[in-house]
Amino acid sequence: MKIRGVDPRDTVWEQDHARYRVYFWDPPALTAHEFEVVEETNADAVLTWAREHAARHGWNYTLYAVVQDSDGLGLIRLAGVLGDPFTDPT
Repeated sequence: MKIRGVDPRDTVWEQDHARYRVYFWDPPALTAHEFEVVEETNADAVLTWAREHAARHGWNYTLYAVVQDSDGLGLIRLAGVLGDPFTDPT
């Protein structure tokens, strides 16, 4: 991990509240379970829930922030599985 200082004036906007989506991956069943958090909360609370829910079911997860731009909705990965969880690594 490489860390550097930044000038906070290089951004033009910020948002205090975000929408979150959590995708739970069940590779043996080749199934995904997707949820959007509908109550205002923070990333720490959503991450705690995602970890506990995934562990309870034996699944993996990916936590995303939902963002809107001129092309429509998009997702930014915040934590969890990177890439396609159904890809065979061999």
